[in-house]
Amino acid sequence: MTNSIKIHGFPLSGHSHRVELFANLANISYEAIVVDLPNGAHKKEPFLSLNPFGQVPVIEDGDIVLSDSNAILVYLAKKYAPNWLPEDPEGAAAVQRFLSLAAGQISYGPASARLITVFGAGLDAGRAQAVASWAFDRLEAHLEGRSWLAADEPTIADVAVYTYTAHAPEGNVDISGYPNIRAWLSRVEGLPGFVGMKKTKVGLAA
Repeated sequence: MTNSIKIHGFPLSGHSHRVELFANLANISYEAIVVDLPNGAHKKEPFLSLNPFGQVPVIEDGDIVLSDSNAILVYLAKKYAPNWLPEDPEGAAAVQRFLSLAAGQISYGPASARLITVFGAGLDAGRAQAVASWAFDRLEAHLEGRSWLAADEPTIADVAVYTYTAHAPEGNVDISGYPNIRAWLSRVEGLPGFVGMKKTKVGLAA
């Protein structure tokens, strides 16, 4: 690559982190641009011209502007790192299953629980923790005998699910009773190029 991709994000956003994590794992050159979320920069121009939904992350790749972290993962894998996204129908569907989990129960579970403790979001902590437990119970069972979520090697599915799972204790979600999940997190963290998201000392991580 001759030109770096611009990744507009925020250091404590798990959605932003999954994009930066993948760029590092796939050796994709990028420039990180911090959006000042605490002061509402994502809700006004010029950011809204990039993403009218007012959410991070957003990438700029030449003339291409793309938002939604999972969509960005698909784009980057398709264009720059195809070994991270299976082409066969069964493999592609297996990855999509976990992208949906990341956008669904992971978002409404551990991500929402963390929003409460880290950012003071006015959400239902009990419900978020219950959704997280539901998701992690099933993720733990799925990982029995498996190294990776969707294939015999890491894919963008693992990247999409990693961050909010690893940082679940910040939202008072205990993952100590999930040995398969913890072993999988360690495998992700052992990949060449891995970079973690900054830890916040709140909840069970305090």
